Amino acid sequence: MSIAHYLILSAALFAIGAFGVLARRNLLIILMSVEVMLNGVNVALLAFARLHANTAGHVFVLMVMGVAAAEVSVGLAILIAVFRNRKTVDTGDLKSLQG
Repeated sequence: MSIAHYLILSAALFAIGAFGVLARRNLLIILMSVEVMLNGVNVALLAFARLHANTAGHVFVLMVMGVAAAEVSVGLAILIAVFRNRKTVDTGDLKSLQG
């Protein structure tokens, strides 16, 4: 497989994740879509690391995975706190949090 195949897969994953973030109103689906976007970035980083035969891309992938794990833990904690207070995770209903 050439690098083009990996980049097409990466772009597809990122586009699916971006569509999920923009089109959905459920906070849990939005968090999962952000994770899909990060996985798309990881595929691209690994493809370029393989192309240039260096390990720097692997280090960046590990860093992105660490940030993604932290993002999930904090995001789910916030999601649970919002659900306990508002009984909903719909972003349309959470606009009252402004101000």
